[in-house]
Amino acid sequence: MNFLKLALVSLFTITLIGCKKDGKTTDSSKDSLTAKRDSVIVPEIYKEYYGIYMGDFAGKGMVTSEDGEEYESDIYKKISLKINRITKDSVYGQSIVEGNQRPFRGVFNDATKSFILDEPGNDKTDGRFEVKLNSDSLTGNWNAFNKSAVKAPSKTLKLIKKEFVYNPNFMLNKDNDLIDWENPKNFVEKYTDEETGKTETYTASKNRVASDAVFKINASKQKLSEKDLKNLRKLDMEIIKNSVFARHGYSFKKGTYRNFFEQTDWYIPVSNNVDHDLSPMEKENVALLNRFIKYAEDKYDNFGR
Repeated sequence: MNFLKLALVSLFTITLIGCKKDGKTTDSSKDSLTAKRDSVIVPEIYKEYYGIYMGDFAGKGMVTSEDGEEYESDIYKKISLKINRITKDSVYGQSIVEGNQRPFRGVFNDATKSFILDEPGNDKTDGRFEVKLNSDSLTGNWNAFNKSAVKAPSKTLKLIKKEFVYNPNFMLNKDNDLIDWENPKNFVEKYTDEETGKTETYTASKNRVASDAVFKINASKQKLSEKDLKNLRKLDMEIIKNSVFARHGYSFKKGTYRNFFEQTDWYIPVSNNVDHDLSPMEKENVALLNRFIKYAEDKYDNFGR
């Protein structure tokens, strides 16, 4: 009997704790209801428009020539717009240009099939995209928030929807340009006049060049050994190593590597960190390549551009 009384008292006490004298819910009950309401997921719509749209990002701006002269010229870049989520009120995604990955948020107008997408604004390269959807393409414009901070403050976009796929068989095409245009180096050359026998010196600008080894060695498919690498040029090994990251959709900040992989039709930059996506063999190959790259030498040659 005493046990029954104790149980009833305990139940009554718990009831009092959960309610106020006026019959209203306590603060803890309110918090529970608020959390439940806030946890409701906003429905996503137009999922068929999700994905990566890639293409040209072009505008006019001031550039500086090798002799220091400034002039207006067309500026071309590659851009990726990734639409991640669309709700009734908002669109979420990111832009990637030259390895610079920026989130954006905006709205979608179903009547005009158009997006207005704003980057955060806390980076000098941020701006607003106004683009129209037509089947699997996006076309429109981008305008910088800070027009004085970028070379081309207004640009046009012509993008095609692409699907990212990792494929260990992806390689550079054999007709790809294997010249590193981003890092020219000056060399002192000698010239001897055949008639006078007089020798003169002059400075020549040369660029690094890779060999066709980059078409034969695949660090995503084969376990590399020191024997495979010992006679390769430094640029060869840099390309072989970075091909691993390119296959996983790494967004390169260095123009040297972007220029190589943007020549292919399979390279789709989707992330600025893909380390966790590499296979154990790829990680071992990258580590070995890094050891050899540290002490390797480059081959330079003269090229016009």
